[in-house]
Amino acid sequence: MRSPLQTSKHPIHFLLYLEWILLGIIAVIEFLRFPFPPFTRFPLLNLLCLALFGVMGLRLPSENKLNKVIYTGIEIGLILVASLVGKLRMLPLMLIILVIRNCFIFERQRRLIITGFAFVLFLLREIDRFQYRNFRPRPPLKPPPLVVPERWIFILLSSIFVFGLVLVFLQLLVDAVLAERRSREELAKANAQLYRYALRIEDVATLQERNRIAREIHDSLGHSLTVFNLHLEAALRLLDSEPAEAKDFLLEAKQVGATALKEVRQSVSTLRSNPLQSQSLENAIASLIDDFHKSTGISPTCHIELYHPVSTEIKTAVYRIIQESLTNICKYARATEVSIQVWADADLYLSIRDNGRGFHLEQTTTGFGLQGMRERALVLGGSFKIVTAPGEGCQIIANFPLLRV
Repeated sequence: MRSPLQTSKHPIHFLLYLEWILLGIIAVIEFLRFPFPPFTRFPLLNLLCLALFGVMGLRLPSENKLNKVIYTGIEIGLILVASLVGKLRMLPLMLIILVIRNCFIFERQRRLIITGFAFVLFLLREIDRFQYRNFRPRPPLKPPPLVVPERWIFILLSSIFVFGLVLVFLQLLVDAVLAERRSREELAKANAQLYRYALRIEDVATLQERNRIAREIHDSLGHSLTVFNLHLEAALRLLDSEPAEAKDFLLEAKQVGATALKEVRQSVSTLRSNPLQSQSLENAIASLIDDFHKSTGISPTCHIELYHPVSTEIKTAVYRIIQESLTNICKYARATEVSIQVWADADLYLSIRDNGRGFHLEQTTTGFGLQGMRERALVLGGSFKIVTAPGEGCQIIANFPLLRV
């Protein structure tokens, strides 16, 4: 069952609760019986005005300027009726509620107008009370007042000064609350936008990775299977006439099949979503080096120094860059020595060097492998650099900024 009081319509709940507390104080004082001020009062009328005034605070007007003006006009009308007709005792508290509400309704200039109206109304009320207390005619036999007029003037000025300070404080308080709330909303929007950007970058990176793997499967595995099929056909043709040559074709077909199987395993390993899920970065790199050694006979030197905590995203990027680099070295570099270095200081640095044949960097810029490695570094706020030349080997350098707590 839905509650009739929809407090969710109010922008800030604790200020709405403050309004209810102030209205409750005003209502309680209206029922107290003591002759002050000693003129005709209408407590039931005041209570009705308070009830309507409180209900209006549950839902502030929308962006429509006309609705704001009508809303504020009704508020001021209730205050004037309660003050002039009902002789409301706690008028300052009602004016404070008016100022708080209009801080959410109007901008700064119009807000100052409402605040000025509240201050002028309070000032007129205090002057009227001062004149009534000090200058009304007294019977000749009645003793003089215990408080001298100078002290009444001091009390009047003090109450006006304090009320003015309260209004200024409310303006600053609500401005601070609204500024903090706007900052939270902007931060939430920025976080949501960054999250969408991250998802988009992840989708693009995933699509590029899939395209790269599809191209590798088409170029390498497709070629291997074609050669495998040709060798089998040749072996079948020569099986009866030249068994020895047919046997050679079968052995070559077996070697081609083994190469194709290895490439499939590499592609499946690349497709894994989180290669570091069940092992550390050091163990994952050691596994890559072991596979590389089995495939090429080359044993890379590896030096890892991680003295600072590294996020999972950076570890995954480092793993993928090393994996792609070793794959390229295996396919194209014809290297005999490979060196891998990973160390963390203010940033995490990665260096992969080989003594292979190198290449012209300006002529090799569209490959999926190099482009994927560069994007992995840039997405995490790092940098990526390739140092190579024909006959001088190749060095891949990447760095990733580490967050400090």
